[in-house]
Amino acid sequence: MLNVQIINKSKHPLPTYATELSAGMDIRANLSEPISLAPMQRCLIPTGLYIALPAGFEAQVRPRSGLAIKKGITVLNSPGTIDADYRGEVCIILVNLSSDIFVVEDGERVAQMVIARHEQAVWQQVEVLDETVRGAGGFGHTGV
Repeated sequence: MLNVQIINKSKHPLPTYATELSAGMDIRANLSEPISLAPMQRCLIPTGLYIALPAGFEAQVRPRSGLAIKKGITVLNSPGTIDADYRGEVCIILVNLSSDIFVVEDGERVAQMVIARHEQAVWQQVEVLDETVRGAGGFGHTGV
């Protein structure tokens, strides 16, 4: 278990894992009034949450699969990264990819958050990279 400091200025409970083996915690909208998202519109949704992650960790903000498949609502900049040194409010960038208006209600679960360990790279500049079977193949080079 990883201890993460959190301030909850919302009127909702802290994020929790839905099941014992869940990777992500559901994040709720903290709104004074509902927000209507028109088709192809994007909006920044406040959560009322402020976190302090330990060094070497990030919070990844991801879409909720149910909202994505049923309503066409997803998270832009996905996964969004919350760095360990960020102390502002956690906000979610939602976009409506459906052809219908979607209303975000206060307390609605709008995204999920995964806490993940990461490394910082140190570049080692070289003249030649090692060879692999794949080489420079990419963008569908292996076929269908």
